[in-house]
Amino acid sequence: MMFAVLSIAAYLVGAIPFGLLIARTQGVDLRKVGSGNIGATNVTRTLGKKWGYLCFAMDVLKGLIPMLLVPAFGLIDKEQATLGQLSLWLLVGCLAILGHVFPVYLGFKGGKGVATSLGVVLGLWPYYTFCGLITFTAWGIALWIWRYVSLASILAAIIFPASLAVFTFLLADWELGRLWPLFIVAILMPLLVIARHAENIKRLMEGSEHKIGRKSTI
Repeated sequence: MMFAVLSIAAYLVGAIPFGLLIARTQGVDLRKVGSGNIGATNVTRTLGKKWGYLCFAMDVLKGLIPMLLVPAFGLIDKEQATLGQLSLWLLVGCLAILGHVFPVYLGFKGGKGVATSLGVVLGLWPYYTFCGLITFTAWGIALWIWRYVSLASILAAIIFPASLAVFTFLLADWELGRLWPLFIVAILMPLLVIARHAENIKRLMEGSEHKIGRKSTI
């Protein structure tokens, strides 16, 4: 029952459009400016880095807090989680991501899920956390080199399941037979992120994608 309550709460919290709300405090409808997306990148381009960082942090917390509440309520043993517990823990995280991408408050038209996915990943200790830190570092390096948030996010989506596979191969106590639900989500989550970047991929191929630090008019 508690897992059911947390799952529903995770979706409803994940669906809160913090980017849209932050922009409204500044008298801006985020859906009508820049790329029209409600995420941190469009907030940054429209309102500046300070508000973009705030939006990013809030979107990360939407995924992180539900994941931390599961073990906090004693619903799972993080070190010796059973297959069923892992599956339910993942369900909570997936619903938080789906809430952000398909928010009930906005007619199921939401963001791209990158920041909220990061929160979910960091909260699933230890299996996703290590991989998430590596992925976030790679995202930061890619962003620093190429200045494309979309490209950095797509590369990070690819690196995440690859790093999980490496850790599982190297660490004896990470048994694939018990952790296979992690791999399913580790593949589906990046696929969702990449699918949500379809327009960005098109613009990257055309050479018209906007770099970070430059206001977008698309």
